[in-house]
Amino acid sequence: MITRSSRRALTAAAISVVLAGCSSSAGSTDAAPGTASAPAAAGASPTATPAPTPTQPPTPTPKPTGEADPALKPFYGQQIAWAPCADDPATTKVDESVVQCATLKVPLDYAAPAGDTIEVAIVRNPAVKQDQRVGSLLVNPGGPGGSGVRMVKGDPKGGFAGPLHDRFDVVGFDPRGVGLTSPVKCLEDQARDEWVTTDTPGAEHGKVLADACQAKYAKILPFVGTRNTARDMDVLRAALGDPKLDYLGLSYGTYLGSLYAEEFPDRVGRLVLDGATDPATSLIQHNIEQQAGFERALKAFAADCVGKNPCPLGKDPEKAAQKLADFLDGLKEHPLTTAGGRKVTANAAWTGVLSTLYGGDQAWTNLRNILSFAMLRDKGDYLLDLADGYNGRDEKGRYGVSADAYTAIHCADGATNAPTGEQLQAALTELAAKAPLVSKHEPTMALFDPDCRIWAAPSAEKPHPIKSGSSATIVVVGSTGDPATPYAWSEKLTAQLGHAVLLTREGEGHTAYGHSACIRAAVDGFLVDGTVPAAGTRCQSD
Repeated sequence: MITRSSRRALTAAAISVVLAGCSSSAGSTDAAPGTASAPAAAGASPTATPAPTPTQPPTPTPKPTGEADPALKPFYGQQIAWAPCADDPATTKVDESVVQCATLKVPLDYAAPAGDTIEVAIVRNPAVKQDQRVGSLLVNPGGPGGSGVRMVKGDPKGGFAGPLHDRFDVVGFDPRGVGLTSPVKCLEDQARDEWVTTDTPGAEHGKVLADACQAKYAKILPFVGTRNTARDMDVLRAALGDPKLDYLGLSYGTYLGSLYAEEFPDRVGRLVLDGATDPATSLIQHNIEQQAGFERALKAFAADCVGKNPCPLGKDPEKAAQKLADFLDGLKEHPLTTAGGRKVTANAAWTGVLSTLYGGDQAWTNLRNILSFAMLRDKGDYLLDLADGYNGRDEKGRYGVSADAYTAIHCADGATNAPTGEQLQAALTELAAKAPLVSKHEPTMALFDPDCRIWAAPSAEKPHPIKSGSSATIVVVGSTGDPATPYAWSEKLTAQLGHAVLLTREGEGHTAYGHSACIRAAVDGFLVDGTVPAAGTRCQSD
Protein backbone atom coordinates (compact mmCIF):
# COMPACT_ATOMS: atom_id res chain seq x y z
CA MET A 1 0.00 0.00 0.00
CA ILE A 2 2.72 2.54 0.58
CA THR A 3 6.39 2.36 1.54
CA ARG A 4 8.52 0.41 3.95
CA SER A 5 8.03 3.26 6.39
CA SER A 6 4.29 2.72 6.31
CA ARG A 7 3.14 0.25 8.91
CA ARG A 8 -0.57 0.78 8.67
CA ALA A 9 -3.02 -2.11 8.62
CA LEU A 10 -2.32 -4.29 5.63
CA THR A 11 -5.88 -4.43 4.43
CA ALA A 12 -5.32 -7.03 1.72
CA ALA A 13 -3.72 -9.38 4.23
CA ALA A 14 -6.24 -8.55 6.91
CA ILE A 15 -9.11 -9.34 4.58
CA SER A 16 -7.64 -12.69 3.57
CA VAL A 17 -7.11 -13.65 7.20
CA VAL A 18 -10.38 -12.33 8.57
CA LEU A 19 -12.54 -13.80 5.86
CA ALA A 20 -10.77 -17.17 6.00
CA GLY A 21 -9.68 -17.37 2.41
CA CYS A 22 -11.17 -14.28 0.79
CA SER A 23 -8.55 -12.58 -1.37
CA SER A 24 -8.68 -8.90 -2.24
CA SER A 25 -6.21 -6.77 -4.10
CA ALA A 26 -5.22 -3.54 -2.47
CA GLY A 27 -6.80 -0.42 -3.85
CA SER A 28 -8.82 0.07 -6.99
CA THR A 29 -8.28 1.68 -10.36
CA ASP A 30 -11.99 2.24 -10.95
CA ALA A 31 -13.27 5.75 -11.38
CA ALA A 32 -15.78 7.21 -8.95
CA PRO A 33 -18.65 9.67 -9.08
CA GLY A 34 -17.60 13.25 -8.53
CA THR A 35 -19.30 15.92 -6.51
CA ALA A 36 -22.90 16.85 -7.17
CA SER A 37 -25.35 19.46 -6.01
CA ALA A 38 -27.12 19.00 -2.69
CA PRO A 39 -30.58 17.36 -2.59
CA ALA A 40 -33.52 19.64 -2.15
CA ALA A 41 -34.62 20.20 1.45
CA ALA A 42 -37.73 18.30 2.52
CA GLY A 43 -40.31 18.90 5.23
CA ALA A 44 -41.42 21.99 7.11
CA SER A 45 -39.10 24.32 8.95
CA PRO A 46 -38.54 23.57 12.63
CA THR A 47 -40.68 25.41 15.15
CA ALA A 48 -39.07 28.68 16.16
CA THR A 49 -38.00 29.15 19.75
CA PRO A 50 -39.18 32.47 21.30
CA ALA A 51 -36.36 34.89 21.90
CA PRO A 52 -35.54 35.58 25.55
CA THR A 53 -36.86 38.77 27.08
CA PRO A 54 -34.39 41.66 27.41
CA THR A 55 -34.13 41.08 31.17
CA GLN A 56 -32.92 37.51 30.71
CA PRO A 57 -29.43 36.55 29.62
CA PRO A 58 -29.57 34.66 26.33
CA THR A 59 -29.43 30.88 26.68
CA PRO A 60 -27.08 29.21 24.20
CA THR A 61 -28.86 26.63 22.07
CA PRO A 62 -26.73 23.62 21.07
CA LYS A 63 -26.62 23.07 17.35
CA PRO A 64 -28.54 19.91 16.50
CA THR A 65 -26.36 17.20 15.02
CA GLY A 66 -26.89 14.11 12.92
CA GLU A 67 -30.48 13.06 12.36
CA ALA A 68 -31.79 15.90 14.55
CA ASP A 69 -30.36 18.56 12.26
CA PRO A 70 -33.13 19.75 9.89
CA ALA A 71 -30.52 20.61 7.24
CA LEU A 72 -29.43 16.97 7.14
CA LYS A 73 -32.90 15.41 6.90
CA PRO A 74 -32.74 15.03 3.10
CA PHE A 75 -29.63 12.89 3.53
CA TYR A 76 -30.94 10.84 6.43
CA GLY A 77 -34.24 10.24 4.68
CA GLN A 78 -32.91 9.14 1.30
CA GLN A 79 -33.86 5.82 -0.22
CA ILE A 80 -31.02 3.59 -1.40
CA ALA A 81 -31.47 2.26 -4.94
CA TRP A 82 -29.91 -1.20 -4.73
CA ALA A 83 -29.05 -3.13 -7.89
CA PRO A 84 -26.95 -6.22 -8.63
CA CYS A 85 -23.27 -5.33 -8.76
CA ALA A 86 -21.62 -5.52 -12.16
CA ASP A 87 -19.67 -8.75 -12.53
CA ASP A 88 -15.96 -8.15 -13.00
CA PRO A 89 -14.76 -10.38 -15.90
CA ALA A 90 -11.23 -10.24 -14.48
CA THR A 91 -12.29 -12.22 -11.40
CA THR A 92 -13.12 -15.63 -12.83
CA LYS A 93 -13.73 -17.29 -9.45
CA VAL A 94 -16.11 -14.66 -8.06
CA ASP A 95 -19.51 -13.56 -9.31
CA GLU A 96 -19.95 -10.06 -7.92
CA SER A 97 -23.50 -9.82 -9.28
CA VAL A 98 -24.81 -11.92 -6.36
CA VAL A 99 -24.34 -8.88 -4.09
CA GLN A 100 -26.01 -5.48 -4.39
CA CYS A 101 -24.36 -2.14 -5.13
CA ALA A 102 -25.53 1.44 -4.69
CA THR A 103 -24.35 4.90 -3.72
CA LEU A 104 -25.23 7.10 -0.76
CA LYS A 105 -25.35 10.86 -1.09
CA VAL A 106 -23.71 12.84 1.74
CA PRO A 107 -22.58 16.44 2.16
CA LEU A 108 -18.99 17.18 1.28
CA ASP A 109 -18.92 19.52 4.29
CA TYR A 110 -21.32 18.75 7.13
CA ALA A 111 -21.05 22.37 8.25
CA ALA A 112 -22.49 23.44 4.86
CA PRO A 113 -24.93 20.66 3.89
CA ALA A 114 -26.57 22.81 1.21
CA GLY A 115 -23.32 22.88 -0.73
CA ASP A 116 -21.55 20.19 -2.72
CA THR A 117 -22.16 16.52 -2.09
CA ILE A 118 -20.27 13.30 -2.70
CA GLU A 119 -21.51 9.80 -3.38
CA VAL A 120 -20.31 7.04 -1.07
CA ALA A 121 -19.97 3.65 -2.78
CA ILE A 122 -21.77 0.92 -0.80
CA VAL A 123 -22.38 -2.80 -1.22
CA ARG A 124 -24.74 -5.20 0.54
CA ASN A 125 -24.64 -8.98 0.84
CA PRO A 126 -28.14 -9.85 2.13
CA ALA A 127 -28.54 -12.16 5.11
CA VAL A 128 -28.86 -15.84 4.23
CA LYS A 129 -31.66 -16.40 6.75
CA GLN A 130 -33.92 -13.46 6.03
CA ASP A 131 -36.58 -14.74 8.41
CA GLN A 132 -34.02 -14.52 11.26
CA ARG A 133 -32.37 -11.30 10.12
CA VAL A 134 -30.98 -9.08 12.90
CA GLY A 135 -30.25 -6.05 10.71
CA SER A 136 -27.26 -4.60 8.90
CA LEU A 137 -23.64 -5.15 9.91
CA LEU A 138 -21.29 -2.45 8.65
CA VAL A 139 -17.67 -3.53 8.18
CA ASN A 140 -14.37 -1.72 7.64
CA PRO A 141 -11.12 -3.56 6.76
CA GLY A 142 -8.66 -0.96 8.07
CA GLY A 143 -6.06 1.26 6.47
CA PRO A 144 -6.87 4.04 6.32
CA GLY A 145 -7.34 3.35 2.64
CA GLY A 146 -8.97 -0.08 2.78
CA SER A 147 -12.07 -0.61 0.64
CA GLY A 148 -15.12 -1.98 2.40
CA VAL A 149 -16.74 -2.52 -1.00
CA ARG A 150 -13.94 -4.85 -2.09
CA MET A 151 -13.99 -6.52 1.31
CA VAL A 152 -17.61 -7.61 0.84
CA LYS A 153 -17.50 -8.20 -2.93
CA GLY A 154 -14.23 -10.15 -2.81
CA ASP A 155 -15.85 -13.35 -1.54
CA PRO A 156 -19.63 -12.97 -1.33
CA LYS A 157 -20.26 -16.65 -0.59
CA GLY A 158 -17.39 -17.39 1.78
CA GLY A 159 -16.81 -13.98 3.35
CA PHE A 160 -18.34 -13.81 6.84
CA ALA A 161 -19.93 -17.23 6.22
CA GLY A 162 -21.64 -18.59 9.31
CA PRO A 163 -23.63 -16.78 11.99
CA LEU A 164 -22.78 -13.25 10.82
CA HIS A 165 -23.87 -13.67 7.21
CA ASP A 166 -26.76 -15.93 8.21
CA ARG A 167 -28.28 -13.22 10.37
CA PHE A 168 -26.96 -9.91 9.01
CA ASP A 169 -26.97 -8.03 5.75
CA VAL A 170 -23.21 -7.48 5.54
CA VAL A 171 -22.63 -3.93 4.29
CA GLY A 172 -19.33 -2.52 3.08
CA PHE A 173 -18.59 1.03 2.02
CA ASP A 174 -15.64 2.97 0.68
CA PRO A 175 -14.69 5.85 2.99
CA ARG A 176 -14.00 9.28 1.54
CA GLY A 177 -10.96 9.27 -0.73
CA VAL A 178 -10.96 5.47 -0.99
CA GLY A 179 -11.89 3.03 -3.75
CA LEU A 180 -15.01 4.31 -5.52
CA THR A 181 -15.77 7.23 -3.18
CA SER A 182 -14.05 10.31 -4.65
CA PRO A 183 -10.72 8.41 -4.78
CA VAL A 184 -7.50 10.26 -4.10
CA LYS A 185 -4.69 9.12 -6.41
CA CYS A 186 -2.05 11.79 -6.61
CA LEU A 187 0.96 10.23 -8.35
CA GLU A 188 1.08 8.59 -11.74
CA ASP A 189 2.10 4.93 -11.74
CA GLN A 190 5.62 5.42 -13.08
CA ALA A 191 6.34 8.16 -10.54
CA ARG A 192 4.98 5.99 -7.74
CA ASP A 193 7.30 3.13 -8.71
CA GLU A 194 10.21 5.37 -7.83
CA TRP A 195 8.49 7.01 -4.86
CA VAL A 196 7.71 3.78 -2.98
CA THR A 197 11.02 1.98 -3.61
CA THR A 198 13.68 4.68 -3.42
CA ASP A 199 16.47 4.27 -0.88
CA THR A 200 17.37 7.97 -1.12
CA PRO A 201 14.09 9.79 -0.45
CA GLY A 202 15.65 13.20 0.24
CA ALA A 203 14.08 16.19 1.92
CA GLU A 204 11.53 16.68 -0.86
CA HIS A 205 10.05 13.16 -0.71
CA GLY A 206 6.96 14.13 1.27
CA LYS A 207 6.54 17.38 -0.61
CA VAL A 208 6.34 15.59 -3.95
CA LEU A 209 3.23 13.75 -2.81
CA ALA A 210 1.72 16.70 -0.94
CA ASP A 211 2.04 19.00 -3.96
CA ALA A 212 0.57 16.41 -6.32
CA CYS A 213 -2.40 15.81 -4.02
CA GLN A 214 -3.05 19.50 -3.53
CA ALA A 215 -2.92 20.14 -7.29
CA LYS A 216 -5.54 17.48 -8.01
CA TYR A 217 -7.75 17.33 -4.92
CA ALA A 218 -7.59 20.65 -3.08
CA LYS A 219 -11.39 20.78 -2.83
CA ILE A 220 -11.89 17.43 -1.14
CA LEU A 221 -8.73 17.03 0.98
CA PRO A 222 -10.01 19.04 3.98
CA PHE A 223 -13.06 16.75 4.22
CA VAL A 224 -11.64 13.20 3.96
CA GLY A 225 -10.94 12.84 7.68
CA THR A 226 -12.29 10.02 9.80
CA ARG A 227 -14.81 12.16 11.68
CA ASN A 228 -16.61 12.96 8.43
CA THR A 229 -16.59 9.27 7.52
CA ALA A 230 -18.15 8.49 10.91
CA ARG A 231 -20.89 10.97 10.06
CA ASP A 232 -21.33 9.26 6.69
CA MET A 233 -21.76 5.97 8.56
CA ASP A 234 -24.61 7.44 10.57
CA VAL A 235 -26.36 8.61 7.41
CA LEU A 236 -25.88 5.10 6.00
CA ARG A 237 -27.26 3.54 9.18
CA ALA A 238 -30.43 5.60 8.89
CA ALA A 239 -30.81 4.99 5.15
CA LEU A 240 -30.53 1.25 5.81
CA GLY A 241 -33.39 1.54 8.29
CA ASP A 242 -31.39 0.52 11.38
CA PRO A 243 -32.11 2.38 14.64
CA LYS A 244 -28.65 1.51 15.99
CA LEU A 245 -25.29 0.84 14.34
CA ASP A 246 -23.90 -2.70 14.43
CA TYR A 247 -20.30 -2.62 13.27
CA LEU A 248 -17.10 -4.68 12.91
CA GLY A 249 -13.98 -2.56 12.42
CA LEU A 250 -10.44 -3.86 11.99
CA SER A 251 -7.26 -1.95 12.83
CA TYR A 252 -7.82 1.64 11.59
CA GLY A 253 -11.49 0.66 11.51
CA THR A 254 -11.34 0.67 15.32
CA TYR A 255 -10.55 4.39 15.23
CA LEU A 256 -13.47 4.95 12.88
CA GLY A 257 -15.76 3.01 15.21
CA SER A 258 -14.45 4.89 18.25
CA LEU A 259 -15.13 8.27 16.65
CA TYR A 260 -18.63 7.08 15.76
CA ALA A 261 -19.23 6.19 19.41
CA GLU A 262 -17.99 9.64 20.40
CA GLU A 263 -20.14 11.46 17.84
CA PHE A 264 -23.32 9.36 18.14
CA PRO A 265 -23.40 7.63 21.55
CA ASP A 266 -27.18 7.18 21.43
CA ARG A 267 -26.88 5.30 18.11
CA VAL A 268 -24.31 2.73 19.25
CA GLY A 269 -25.62 -0.80 18.85
CA ARG A 270 -23.12 -3.69 18.93
CA LEU A 271 -19.64 -2.48 18.07
CA VAL A 272 -16.59 -4.76 17.78
CA LEU A 273 -13.19 -3.07 17.43
CA ASP A 274 -10.49 -5.62 16.52
CA GLY A 275 -6.80 -4.63 16.53
CA ALA A 276 -7.31 -1.31 18.28
CA THR A 277 -5.41 1.91 17.76
CA ASP A 278 -4.93 4.40 20.59
CA PRO A 279 -6.62 7.69 19.59
CA ALA A 280 -4.86 9.56 22.40
CA THR A 281 -1.40 8.87 20.92
CA SER A 282 0.27 11.32 18.51
CA LEU A 283 1.26 9.98 15.10
CA ILE A 284 4.96 10.19 15.98
CA GLN A 285 4.55 8.18 19.18
CA HIS A 286 2.19 5.83 17.34
CA ASN A 287 4.91 5.11 14.78
CA ILE A 288 7.58 4.55 17.43
CA GLU A 289 5.40 2.02 19.25
CA GLN A 290 4.39 0.36 15.99
CA GLN A 291 8.00 0.05 14.83
CA ALA A 292 8.78 -1.55 18.19
CA GLY A 293 5.98 -4.04 17.50
CA PHE A 294 7.52 -4.99 14.18
CA GLU A 295 10.96 -5.25 15.79
CA ARG A 296 9.59 -7.80 18.25
CA ALA A 297 7.76 -9.72 15.50
CA LEU A 298 10.86 -9.77 13.28
CA LYS A 299 12.92 -11.25 16.12
CA ALA A 300 10.23 -13.85 16.82
CA PHE A 301 10.21 -14.90 13.16
CA ALA A 302 14.00 -15.03 12.96
CA ALA A 303 14.33 -17.11 16.14
CA ASP A 304 11.76 -19.56 14.81
CA CYS A 305 13.47 -19.70 11.42
CA VAL A 306 16.79 -21.08 12.67
CA GLY A 307 15.13 -24.30 13.73
CA LYS A 308 13.57 -24.89 10.33
CA ASN A 309 14.75 -25.98 6.90
CA PRO A 310 15.34 -24.05 4.75
CA CYS A 311 16.43 -21.01 6.74
CA PRO A 312 19.04 -18.56 5.41
CA LEU A 313 19.57 -16.89 8.80
CA GLY A 314 22.08 -19.32 10.29
CA LYS A 315 21.73 -21.43 13.42
CA ASP A 316 22.07 -18.86 16.21
CA PRO A 317 18.66 -17.47 17.28
CA GLU A 318 20.38 -14.52 18.98
CA LYS A 319 22.01 -13.39 15.73
CA ALA A 320 19.39 -14.37 13.17
CA ALA A 321 17.41 -11.12 13.17
CA GLN A 322 20.58 -9.05 12.84
CA LYS A 323 21.69 -11.19 9.89
CA LEU A 324 18.36 -10.57 8.17
CA ALA A 325 18.49 -6.83 8.84
CA ASP A 326 22.06 -6.61 7.52
CA PHE A 327 21.01 -8.36 4.30
CA LEU A 328 18.03 -6.06 3.77
CA ASP A 329 20.00 -2.90 4.57
CA GLY A 330 22.77 -4.08 2.25
CA LEU A 331 20.41 -3.93 -0.72
CA LYS A 332 20.73 -0.15 -0.57
CA GLU A 333 24.23 -0.47 -2.07
CA HIS A 334 23.74 -3.78 -3.88
CA PRO A 335 20.09 -4.22 -4.96
CA LEU A 336 18.87 -7.45 -6.48
CA THR A 337 17.49 -7.51 -10.00
CA THR A 338 14.35 -9.41 -10.96
CA ALA A 339 13.89 -11.44 -14.13
CA GLY A 340 11.93 -8.51 -15.53
CA GLY A 341 14.74 -6.06 -14.84
CA ARG A 342 13.25 -4.28 -11.81
CA LYS A 343 15.48 -3.43 -8.87
CA VAL A 344 14.79 -4.84 -5.40
CA THR A 345 15.89 -1.97 -3.19
CA ALA A 346 16.33 -2.09 0.56
CA ASN A 347 13.13 -0.07 0.90
CA ALA A 348 11.14 -2.54 -1.21
CA ALA A 349 12.66 -5.55 0.54
CA TRP A 350 11.88 -4.22 4.02
CA THR A 351 8.32 -3.54 2.86
CA GLY A 352 7.95 -7.12 1.64
CA VAL A 353 9.35 -8.69 4.81
CA LEU A 354 7.50 -6.57 7.36
CA SER A 355 4.21 -6.73 5.48
CA THR A 356 4.34 -10.52 5.77
CA LEU A 357 4.50 -10.27 9.56
CA TYR A 358 0.88 -9.09 9.57
CA GLY A 359 -0.07 -12.71 8.89
CA GLY A 360 1.58 -14.01 12.06
CA ASP A 361 3.27 -17.38 12.30
CA GLN A 362 0.90 -18.73 9.65
CA ALA A 363 2.92 -16.69 7.12
CA TRP A 364 6.39 -17.58 8.40
CA THR A 365 6.95 -20.63 6.18
CA ASN A 366 6.29 -18.60 3.05
CA LEU A 367 8.58 -15.83 4.25
CA ARG A 368 11.39 -18.31 5.00
CA ASN A 369 11.16 -19.70 1.47
CA ILE A 370 11.13 -16.25 -0.14
CA LEU A 371 14.13 -15.12 1.90
CA SER A 372 16.00 -18.29 0.95
CA PHE A 373 15.55 -17.47 -2.72
CA ALA A 374 16.73 -13.90 -2.14
CA MET A 375 19.63 -14.54 0.25
CA LEU A 376 20.95 -17.84 -1.09
CA ARG A 377 20.17 -17.55 -4.81
CA ASP A 378 20.12 -13.76 -5.36
CA LYS A 379 16.57 -14.06 -6.69
CA GLY A 380 14.44 -11.16 -5.47
CA ASP A 381 11.33 -11.64 -7.61
CA TYR A 382 9.21 -13.13 -4.84
CA LEU A 383 10.40 -10.54 -2.34
CA LEU A 384 9.39 -7.75 -4.71
CA ASP A 385 6.03 -9.44 -5.23
CA LEU A 386 5.41 -9.07 -1.48
CA ALA A 387 6.22 -5.36 -1.66
CA ASP A 388 4.01 -4.90 -4.71
CA GLY A 389 1.11 -6.52 -2.92
CA TYR A 390 1.53 -4.21 0.05
CA ASN A 391 1.95 -1.13 -2.13
CA GLY A 392 -1.13 -1.95 -4.21
CA ARG A 393 0.73 -2.54 -7.51
CA ASP A 394 -0.71 -5.07 -9.93
CA GLU A 395 1.16 -7.19 -12.47
CA LYS A 396 0.73 -4.49 -15.13
CA GLY A 397 2.37 -1.82 -12.99
CA ARG A 398 -0.85 -0.05 -12.05
CA TYR A 399 -1.41 1.21 -8.52
CA GLY A 400 -4.64 1.52 -6.61
CA VAL A 401 -5.66 4.50 -4.51
CA SER A 402 -5.08 3.09 -1.04
CA ALA A 403 -1.61 4.61 -0.54
CA ASP A 404 -2.59 8.21 -1.22
CA ALA A 405 -5.86 7.80 0.65
CA TYR A 406 -3.82 6.60 3.62
CA THR A 407 -1.81 9.81 3.63
CA ALA A 408 -4.73 12.13 2.91
CA ILE A 409 -6.89 10.68 5.68
CA HIS A 410 -4.09 10.65 8.26
CA CYS A 411 -3.23 14.27 7.49
CA ALA A 412 -6.89 15.27 7.69
CA ASP A 413 -7.01 13.55 11.06
CA GLY A 414 -4.54 16.01 12.55
CA ALA A 415 -1.12 14.48 11.88
CA THR A 416 0.28 17.84 10.75
CA ASN A 417 1.79 18.81 14.13
CA ALA A 418 5.30 17.36 13.96
CA PRO A 419 8.18 17.69 16.43
CA THR A 420 11.23 19.76 15.55
CA GLY A 421 14.57 20.50 17.16
CA GLU A 422 15.16 18.81 20.50
CA GLN A 423 11.77 17.06 20.42
CA LEU A 424 12.56 15.54 17.03
CA GLN A 425 15.97 14.36 18.21
CA ALA A 426 14.39 12.81 21.30
CA ALA A 427 11.87 10.98 19.13
CA LEU A 428 14.61 9.64 16.84
CA THR A 429 16.60 8.50 19.88
CA GLU A 430 13.58 6.66 21.28
CA LEU A 431 12.92 5.05 17.89
CA ALA A 432 16.52 3.83 17.64
CA ALA A 433 16.34 2.38 21.15
CA LYS A 434 13.03 0.55 20.66
CA ALA A 435 13.37 -0.54 17.02
CA PRO A 436 17.07 -0.49 16.05
CA LEU A 437 16.80 -3.11 13.30
CA VAL A 438 13.66 -2.09 11.43
CA SER A 439 14.25 1.67 11.62
CA LYS A 440 17.96 1.89 10.81
CA HIS A 441 17.49 1.97 7.03
CA GLU A 442 15.56 5.26 7.03
CA PRO A 443 14.55 6.45 10.53
CA THR A 444 13.03 9.74 9.43
CA MET A 445 10.67 7.99 7.03
CA ALA A 446 9.72 5.54 9.77
CA LEU A 447 8.96 8.40 12.14
CA PHE A 448 7.01 10.56 9.69
CA ASP A 449 4.63 7.97 8.29
CA PRO A 450 2.89 9.58 6.57
CA ASP A 451 4.72 12.86 6.17
CA CYS A 452 2.11 15.55 6.86
CA ARG A 453 4.59 18.30 7.73
CA ILE A 454 3.94 20.24 4.54
CA TRP A 455 0.33 19.14 3.95
CA ALA A 456 -1.73 22.08 2.69
CA ALA A 457 -5.20 21.06 3.89
CA PRO A 458 -5.77 22.27 7.48
CA SER A 459 -7.11 20.03 10.23
CA ALA A 460 -8.67 20.83 13.59
CA GLU A 461 -8.37 17.24 14.85
CA LYS A 462 -6.06 16.46 17.75
CA PRO A 463 -5.12 13.17 19.40
CA HIS A 464 -7.39 12.71 22.41
CA PRO A 465 -8.82 9.98 24.62
CA ILE A 466 -12.19 8.90 23.26
CA LYS A 467 -14.94 8.35 25.76
CA SER A 468 -18.32 7.19 24.53
CA GLY A 469 -21.35 8.37 26.42
CA SER A 470 -23.22 5.30 25.22
CA SER A 471 -24.72 2.85 27.68
CA ALA A 472 -24.09 0.05 25.17
CA THR A 473 -21.10 -2.20 25.80
CA ILE A 474 -18.39 -2.03 23.13
CA VAL A 475 -16.15 -5.08 22.59
CA VAL A 476 -12.46 -4.34 21.97
CA VAL A 477 -10.30 -7.22 20.69
CA GLY A 478 -6.51 -7.26 21.04
CA SER A 479 -3.76 -9.74 20.14
CA THR A 480 -0.69 -10.10 22.35
CA GLY A 481 1.65 -10.55 19.36
CA ASP A 482 0.12 -7.97 17.02
CA PRO A 483 2.98 -6.07 15.31
CA ALA A 484 0.88 -3.32 13.73
CA THR A 485 -1.48 -2.47 16.59
CA PRO A 486 0.29 -3.47 19.81
CA TYR A 487 -1.82 -5.10 22.50
CA ALA A 488 -1.30 -2.16 24.86
CA TRP A 489 -3.38 0.00 22.51
CA SER A 490 -6.38 -2.31 22.92
CA GLU A 491 -5.99 -2.04 26.69
CA LYS A 492 -5.84 1.75 26.48
CA LEU A 493 -8.85 2.07 24.17
CA THR A 494 -10.92 -0.20 26.41
CA ALA A 495 -10.13 2.04 29.38
CA GLN A 496 -10.88 5.22 27.41
CA LEU A 497 -14.27 4.13 26.10
CA GLY A 498 -15.51 3.48 29.60
CA HIS A 499 -18.32 1.05 28.89
CA ALA A 500 -16.20 -1.54 27.07
CA VAL A 501 -14.83 -5.05 27.57
CA LEU A 502 -11.47 -6.38 26.31
CA LEU A 503 -11.31 -9.75 24.52
CA THR A 504 -7.74 -11.08 24.19
CA ARG A 505 -6.08 -13.43 21.70
CA GLU A 506 -2.77 -14.96 22.63
CA GLY A 507 -0.58 -15.16 19.54
CA GLU A 508 1.20 -13.54 16.61
CA GLY A 509 -0.33 -11.59 13.73
CA HIS A 510 -2.51 -8.58 13.08
CA THR A 511 -6.12 -8.59 14.34
CA ALA A 512 -7.76 -11.59 15.97
CA TYR A 513 -11.03 -12.55 14.29
CA GLY A 514 -9.39 -14.56 11.51
CA HIS A 515 -6.79 -16.18 13.76
CA SER A 516 -8.92 -17.85 16.44
CA ALA A 517 -12.12 -19.91 16.49
CA CYS A 518 -12.52 -18.90 20.13
CA ILE A 519 -12.46 -15.21 19.19
CA ARG A 520 -14.85 -15.75 16.29
CA ALA A 521 -17.34 -17.54 18.54
CA ALA A 522 -17.21 -14.73 21.10
CA VAL A 523 -17.53 -11.97 18.50
CA ASP A 524 -20.31 -13.75 16.60
CA GLY A 525 -22.21 -14.36 19.83
CA PHE A 526 -21.98 -10.69 20.76
CA LEU A 527 -23.00 -9.35 17.36
CA VAL A 528 -25.81 -11.85 16.73
CA ASP A 529 -27.23 -12.42 20.21
CA GLY A 530 -25.81 -9.55 22.27
CA THR A 531 -23.88 -11.91 24.56
CA VAL A 532 -21.09 -9.79 26.06
CA PRO A 533 -17.82 -11.73 26.55
CA ALA A 534 -16.83 -12.08 30.18
CA ALA A 535 -14.23 -9.57 31.30
CA GLY A 536 -10.75 -11.09 31.13
CA THR A 537 -11.62 -13.67 28.45
CA ARG A 538 -8.47 -14.90 26.71
CA CYS A 539 -8.37 -17.10 23.60
CA GLN A 540 -5.65 -19.11 21.90
CA SER A 541 -4.83 -18.85 18.21
CA ASP A 542 -5.90 -21.59 15.82
